[in-house]
Amino acid sequence: MKKSTTILYKIGFILDLVGVLVFLALLITGIVLNNSGSELYFPVTNTAFDGNTLVTSGIIGLVVGLIALLFTHVGMTNARMRPAWKRVQVSALVVSILSGNIFVLIASILAILDAKNYEEKIHIVYKDPLTYLDFYKKERFVFKVTQFFVAIPGFFKKIGIAIGRFFKKLGIGLLNFFKNIGVMFVKGSWKTKVSYFVMGFGNMARRQFLRGLLFLAFEAVFIIYMIFMGASSFSRLTTLGELATVQYLQTVGGIQTPVVKYIDNSFNILLFGVLTIFFVVGLLYTWYLNIQQSYTLDLLQKAEKKIMHDKDDIHALVDQDFYKTLLSLPLIGILVFTILPIFFMVLVAFTNYDKNHFPPTNLFSWVGGSNFQQLFVWSNSGGASFSATFGQILLWTLIWAFFATFTNYFLGMMVAMLINKKGIKLKKLWRTILVFSIAIPQFISLLYVSKMFSSGGLVNIFMRDTFGMTLPFWTDATWARITVIIINIWIGIPYLMLITTGILMNIPADLYESSKIDGASPFQQYMKITLPYMLFVTGPYLLTSFTGNMNNFNVIFLLTGGAPKTGAYYGSAGKTDLLITWLYSLTVDQTNYKLAAVIGILIFVVVAALSLIVYNLIPSTKNEEDFA
Repeated sequence: MKKSTTILYKIGFILDLVGVLVFLALLITGIVLNNSGSELYFPVTNTAFDGNTLVTSGIIGLVVGLIALLFTHVGMTNARMRPAWKRVQVSALVVSILSGNIFVLIASILAILDAKNYEEKIHIVYKDPLTYLDFYKKERFVFKVTQFFVAIPGFFKKIGIAIGRFFKKLGIGLLNFFKNIGVMFVKGSWKTKVSYFVMGFGNMARRQFLRGLLFLAFEAVFIIYMIFMGASSFSRLTTLGELATVQYLQTVGGIQTPVVKYIDNSFNILLFGVLTIFFVVGLLYTWYLNIQQSYTLDLLQKAEKKIMHDKDDIHALVDQDFYKTLLSLPLIGILVFTILPIFFMVLVAFTNYDKNHFPPTNLFSWVGGSNFQQLFVWSNSGGASFSATFGQILLWTLIWAFFATFTNYFLGMMVAMLINKKGIKLKKLWRTILVFSIAIPQFISLLYVSKMFSSGGLVNIFMRDTFGMTLPFWTDATWARITVIIINIWIGIPYLMLITTGILMNIPADLYESSKIDGASPFQQYMKITLPYMLFVTGPYLLTSFTGNMNNFNVIFLLTGGAPKTGAYYGSAGKTDLLITWLYSLTVDQTNYKLAAVIGILIFVVVAALSLIVYNLIPSTKNEEDFA
């Protein structure tokens, strides 16, 4: 690499670093302004900015700056390699355009002219893995980072191919569906043809009364449901009702009294409309299954083969098909209590369902994506911004999930190692004492701890009597956040201690003995043997623990209830609120179901994205049968 390119890259790196520090200062300033409720005035532009605007700008700028800093460093390091990788330099070029760093832009262009194709280098590495071992540490880092970013287009390409294949299979399946319906009607017997209209007739005509009656009962229930409720709700699904109430005077005993008659209920219309859609899909599947079974019986009769009767069906359900019997109720439960509510919640996010449009006295209606548009409105004339509040609570939720997961994980592991250490007596006693915090219900223990740390609680009374001062555990945002993390450690360590105890006992003692002979210190043994083994075995647990802590309702709600509350947040949210507790507050306290549904969808998107990324990175899912 030419000397001029190196100098340009270094200047660009310094500018990126300065930009990161500026946006970090902007973020800290915004947080301070939020706590004080003041604004920052710029006399040059004669503009005042509130804390939410500065925090949002700081987060966006910090993310862009860190990405630019990473690509500048990677591009600078990669340009020294022979051969340099053209895709890395192109990536640095694109990011330099986004960040506006002209020095990195020029340096990456010069490096591109001197670079070779990335595929050539990759081919060398994969053809001869020892080539990777010849890399310096920085070159290995560049290689790994390049692999990650270069794989991103391929990842989206795979998603596109998978979506295309899905719709292709769906189209082929629908064509086969209609084709089979026609073939079975033409080639089937008269019993099969009657089954097109009277479900189960083909089964009952062959003495399969149990199957036939189940098919017929399902059809009868569907017809009754559609006549009395389903058809009406489905027809009004587009409007969700037109008239909520009608008021009129009723004469009773010569006295006229006002009477309110409820006409349309948007909630019931949406609920039963969704239920109707599921019911129609279920009927189509059952109807097709009924025809298919009748046609199969036709073929069995022609081939003079044995046809199963009711006794054979019952015997199969408790024998070879017993798994179907066991799974039937859980599947119905998942459909009714999980899939249907999720589908309903997604639809609510596209309505104006709130306290001003609350059935049965008022109707709510479809509003399209206007609820989601609020995520991009950075300021409201009437008060706090929903988008800024969401961004800050999401940031705190991720910080909370990180510390709640990894502090418990490492400290729990340390406690397990201390108890398992040779020479420690009364090991069962120490484990039993730690398990007590699990045995006591959190509803009791956390509420008690919350009262202990309140302004008039036991801890502050002791502090006031002893030191003449009190601490703002629940009234100051920073104190409250640190306190809930520390209390969560007290709750979580026993779980991790129990989990890691069994895993630690499975690590071969020979590894420690041989490493000790080689002169390894206890810290080196932990970093090279214990920790890699634990991460390999408990990788999936860490993932589920992180996602679980993002939705950890109990700890936050029972300890602080989201406090301290602030007017700078939308919807009476508090500084310790997680997304899940904010959602609860919006629904129960604010009756704002539309934005609560939006938050529910976004929680799912964030958790699903993090889970998919981490799940594909952890080694536990790639080398399930060995530990390396």
